[in-house]
Amino acid sequence: MTQSPAQLAQALAARDRRALARAITLVESARPEHRAQARALLAALPRDRQALRIGITGTPGVGKSTFIEAFGLMLADAGLRLAVLAVDPSSARSGGSILGDKTRMERLSRHPDAFIRPSPSQATLGGLARRSREVVGLFEASGCDVVLIETVGVGQSETVVADLCDVFLLLLAPAGGDELQGVKRGIMELADLIVVNKADGDLLPAAQRTAGDYAGALRLLRPRAEDAPGFPRTRLVSALTGAGLAETWGDIQDLARFRRDHGHWAARRADQARRWFLDDLRQGLTGLMDSPPLKDHVAAAARQVAAGQATPDEAAQALLARIAFR
Repeated sequence: MTQSPAQLAQALAARDRRALARAITLVESARPEHRAQARALLAALPRDRQALRIGITGTPGVGKSTFIEAFGLMLADAGLRLAVLAVDPSSARSGGSILGDKTRMERLSRHPDAFIRPSPSQATLGGLARRSREVVGLFEASGCDVVLIETVGVGQSETVVADLCDVFLLLLAPAGGDELQGVKRGIMELADLIVVNKADGDLLPAAQRTAGDYAGALRLLRPRAEDAPGFPRTRLVSALTGAGLAETWGDIQDLARFRRDHGHWAARRADQARRWFLDDLRQGLTGLMDSPPLKDHVAAAARQVAAGQATPDEAAQALLARIAFR
């Protein structure tokens, strides 16, 4: 690394795209020396810049990348600086990203006001990569107006993305009642906007029925204080024709404006920061189990449990007491 963390932070604040790419690579690195530099970089970033963070998840085959490219092009052509964090499933062998979003979003990747960063999930639960939070912070520091966060896909732990975004979109394809049964209730409860994609051609009637089904399901959910009147809601969209994209952006802006004006935006960001701190603390404490001398004590306690000399709970409590008074 030729630049110090402070120099890299200055270049990032000056909207240097190469500096942004280098900063993301540094933050995503797991090497101990890089982690120290990454912490110094994050500490040096300006804290007065906020982008509109939009989380996007959806069932496999729904067309997330196609939607993001069409939606992103509309925003970038309107003069907004856009960043896309596309989290893909990791290769079990290399740990790298299986699918390249820069090839699936070819037109958007060439736009001068758009920056796309594919990121392998590396088996991290929640549809996000391990350092997604820090990468989004880099996007904001570099002056991005909007950050689109594409998750791996709808799953049991996919709701983690709600702790990173300001507005959460659930993208669905035209389908029947089976689709409604297959979507997790947790996702439904967190979604701010349900977008039914592929609402064009022969699929338009099915898309309209799907939107109606979900609109009915949303009415059964308990209202949230942070929701503007009429939210959460459904929206029909065609990423191919562009129909509904402007209306979707209008919905997002309306909801974001309501949350800013009523204090929910600041409260949500503060709550997210607290959760991130606790998450990092838990992961750090878990990591201590693999570091000496605690590693040896854990191994010894595990042998006692395996030999029947102590119960799992008894051994765990004894080890926790030793850690607390070390």
